[in-house]
Amino acid sequence: MPDTSAPAAITIADLVTPADAEAFRTLNEAWITRFFTLEDEDRRYLGDPFGHIVEPGGAVLVARIASDGAAGSDDTETVIGCVGLAPTAPGEYELVKMAVSPDHQGHGTGRRLIAAALDRARELGARRVVLESNSGLASAVHLYEAFGFRHLEPHEVAPSPYARADVHMRLDLA
Repeated sequence: MPDTSAPAAITIADLVTPADAEAFRTLNEAWITRFFTLEDEDRRYLGDPFGHIVEPGGAVLVARIASDGAAGSDDTETVIGCVGLAPTAPGEYELVKMAVSPDHQGHGTGRRLIAAALDRARELGARRVVLESNSGLASAVHLYEAFGFRHLEPHEVAPSPYARADVHMRLDLA
C-alpha cells in the first residue's frame, strides 16, 4: 500500500550547534568524495564553518526534517541539507558547500536552500552572489541557471582554489 501520509515539514535555519557543523561536514564530504577528491579549501570550510564562513560575516543554513525518534523518545529533526554564504568582497558573497542528503534529493530541498540563501544574501546587503561548480554536476548547474545565475566569460573568472571548478557563475541582486 502506498504511503499517503503528508510529507514531513522541512525547515531551514542557521547553523547553530556543533551537531549542525558536523552535519554540514559529513553531508559535504559524502558528495565531494563520491565525485571528486577533498581539497584543502574543502577541509578549511568543512573543518570550521563558524570561523571561516559565519564569523567573517556570512551564513550557513541547514535544512532539517522532522523524523520519528527512537521508541519512547520525542521526535527529532535531522539535517538533510546545507548551504553556505561566504563573504568574498564588499557586497559579494559566494554560495559554497551546498549539499543535500541522497535520500532527499529530487524533492525540492536544494531549490529551497538556494532560495533561502539568496534571501539571506539580500539581508546581508549583497549586490551579487557568485559560485563555482563542475560541469559534471549538470542538475546543480541547471538549478543555478533556473535561479538566474549566469555563466561567467573566461575573462571574468578569478583563479579558483578548487581543481574541479570548471563552472563559474554570478547572480546580480541589485
